[in-house]
Amino acid sequence: MKRVMVGCVGAFFAVSMFADVVLFDAATTFANVIHAQHQATLKLSDGVLHVKTPKSQAYPGACIRGNWDLTGCNIVEVELDQAYGGSWPMRLRMLNPGGNAGTRKDAYVNVFRTDGKKTVFANLLPPRMAEWDKIVKKLTVVRTWALPFAVFPSFDSSDVEWARKISFSTLDPSKVTEVAVYYSAPLEPHEFGIRRIVAKSGKSVKVAEFARKTVDEFFPFIDCYGQFKWKEWPDKVHTDTDLQKMREKEAADLAAHPGPKGWNKYGGWLGGPQLTATGAFRVEKVNGKWWMVDPEGRLWWSHGPVRVTPSSAITPLDRHEDWFESLPATDSPFAKFYTTRDELLWPYYVKRNIQRTYDFSAANICRKYGEKWFEAYADISHRRLLSWGCNTIANSSDKRICLMDRTPYIDRFELKSRPLIDKGGWWPFRDPFDPSFRQNVRDNMKEHKAEMDDPWCFGFFVDNELRWGDEGDLARWALMGPADLCAKREFRNRLQAKYGQIDALNRTWWNGEKVYADWDAFLSVSKVPGKAADSDLHDFACEIAEAYYRGIREEFKKFAPNKLYMGCRYAGGAKDFVLRAAAKYCDVISFNRYAREISGFKLPAGIDKPVIIGEFHFGALDRGPFCPGLILLKDQNERAAVYKQYVRSALENPIIVGVHWHQYSDQATSGRFDGENMQVGWTDVCDTPYWETIQAIREIGYPMYEIRWQAK
Repeated sequence: MKRVMVGCVGAFFAVSMFADVVLFDAATTFANVIHAQHQATLKLSDGVLHVKTPKSQAYPGACIRGNWDLTGCNIVEVELDQAYGGSWPMRLRMLNPGGNAGTRKDAYVNVFRTDGKKTVFANLLPPRMAEWDKIVKKLTVVRTWALPFAVFPSFDSSDVEWARKISFSTLDPSKVTEVAVYYSAPLEPHEFGIRRIVAKSGKSVKVAEFARKTVDEFFPFIDCYGQFKWKEWPDKVHTDTDLQKMREKEAADLAAHPGPKGWNKYGGWLGGPQLTATGAFRVEKVNGKWWMVDPEGRLWWSHGPVRVTPSSAITPLDRHEDWFESLPATDSPFAKFYTTRDELLWPYYVKRNIQRTYDFSAANICRKYGEKWFEAYADISHRRLLSWGCNTIANSSDKRICLMDRTPYIDRFELKSRPLIDKGGWWPFRDPFDPSFRQNVRDNMKEHKAEMDDPWCFGFFVDNELRWGDEGDLARWALMGPADLCAKREFRNRLQAKYGQIDALNRTWWNGEKVYADWDAFLSVSKVPGKAADSDLHDFACEIAEAYYRGIREEFKKFAPNKLYMGCRYAGGAKDFVLRAAAKYCDVISFNRYAREISGFKLPAGIDKPVIIGEFHFGALDRGPFCPGLILLKDQNERAAVYKQYVRSALENPIIVGVHWHQYSDQATSGRFDGENMQVGWTDVCDTPYWETIQAIREIGYPMYEIRWQAK
């Protein structure tokens, strides 16, 4: 194949046209070079590679191996067999020999969403600059979710604008040996079909100026306010004077928008029916729709952000202080922000042995509001939420702000009792049969006594995004545990009551093989049986789920009978048996649901229970941060439009009693403890509101009660 030289012309790389490079064609590619990855299943038929991916914490999808020279290509076209919807993003990966996407070695990864299109495009980064490899090496000494790769290149063509996703590339395009299309840790199963994957030359690629910097010129790339130095955007802060201008601008905005009319002090609906006032929040079904009811007996629908805290942008400094332009000296008034902490998240820093951090967001708030910065920030947070059409401070927020009793709030705590299995999720799943389980619930309740006694606190989540596994996995994990694991002993007792003799269990589970010598020996064996045991495993998994929810509810209600037990915030979805156990014991079932809208969201047949959305968000790449969160949108205007779409769909859904945005302010541009650095705030790292989003929040928040009441 004839190749042409690629030259730099001004701010553009001009790419001459040449023949397409077919990386995959379902009609002609040999099956022996096609491989499934991470439990995906593949079927090649009728000119389509059919791919099924499970819910997974890995990267299920299809991988094609070969040898390709993509020098000069700048677009990869993925032709699907049909247009697919869905919001969970797909990924395109390419590797050189020995490449590794996880370590960003000789690799390219691009994130894209099909967005109802049959043909999608992913941009290949332009030829690497003279010192870009050195820059990449310094950028990857610590993990972040996205790096400055995400802010270049941008395509002028609207046809490929949607393909401009989070991407990185350390790839040598002349030596590509693998291409893969897959999902990253999908929260639900997916099916899709691929016809062709073709690398092409397309329109010239506009490259940001910073991409041509040397390593010495590029670093440091985070300014004294925690912003990306090498890009401009509306309302970017360059001086402390800019912070004061933003403060004045917002003061005028808040004065012009004092909040919705017709709300009581809790944000309940005065225009709706007067129900019984109990002095506490509760849930009730009214005219076929689930509602919350506030202490004064008014219909109440929860609308607000997670993590109302001045410390949203704490970032680790270990091993990469050269990223930062101007960290304060130890004798500076701003040195105190080396030691400010976020109460909920700080244990994650400790767990990872992170030694040094800096709190950019709190430092900026201090610059903006002066000596009594926290008091001013707490006050304006309450005023903002009312002005924006919100009535909730959601979980993981600063307790000092919550306890001011100006906005209703919810909190959460995580159990730290003995694990059933010590891996997966934010925290391990706990053994609900262990005495430490209920004791830990009691201990947590005591630690949160001030909130439990506060009528402005409407409830608590207990745990977060737990790993429940597939059908029967809870029981399998119990079998894998040590002999003194309480859940394993409980399982043994139930099996003994059912089977009587150990030989009967051996016959059923092991086809007569004497795996267990007696019932005591059962405890010392960690071997997991096959399908013959599925019924018993399922039954005990149900018992574990029941014990988990029952134990929490009983202890919770003993301590705080008037507070709502709001579940454990499922990561997307949950198995039927888990939901049925939750429905028996939770006042409200909670899900973290990342999507563009949730009009079709429902619970399994036979479960009639209110639902709250504990997290949702969307982001874009047209401002400073490099990562848009879990759902990428084109720009801030579209983020505003989709916000209204999501909340309206929840208001019109009869089982949903509230939605909580994740999160109030952006994460650190340079990443938090786990590398998350998302543009998902209602305010940025300098405490400046994203005005497009704020307008949308008001447009849906002010009339939210009328919308829900009138929805059919």
